[in-house]
Amino acid sequence: MRAVVQRVLEGKVEVNGAVVGAIQQGLHVLVGVHKDDSVEDAAYIAGKIANMRIFEDVDGKMNLSLLEVGRSALIVSQFTLYGDARKGRRPGFSEAASGEFADQLYREVCEQVAGEGIQVERGVFGAEMKVTLVNDGPVTILLDSTRAF
Repeated sequence: MRAVVQRVLEGKVEVNGAVVGAIQQGLHVLVGVHKDDSVEDAAYIAGKIANMRIFEDVDGKMNLSLLEVGRSALIVSQFTLYGDARKGRRPGFSEAASGEFADQLYREVCEQVAGEGIQVERGVFGAEMKVTLVNDGPVTILLDSTRAF
């Protein structure tokens, strides 16, 4: 499982012109599910989202987690995180999980983060979404449950 975690001042997702998820300060997270992922991969990514220390403390050091600062997460599924563009000019997506399985693990990530007491807003799985965000920092962290990065 892969995730792109961005610290944001605000973020929102629209589907067909309607806002389906929005946050103020917090984390905007894109989640891609690999065809071989499991609930353990979802737990790893969820744990990182909730506990990764990427918010500044009073000394200006990135030393606080989403849990500690009491902010929200906007989590959006993003199968293109498994796009392979090494050959040719069009990326292939054969490593991305199929729809139903990917949706199940995406929901698992969201539920586990919410289970930590964090407000979670979501995109709509499989929908054409318009995503808007204002980066804070910018701080962007790439996560991979296989630890391949």
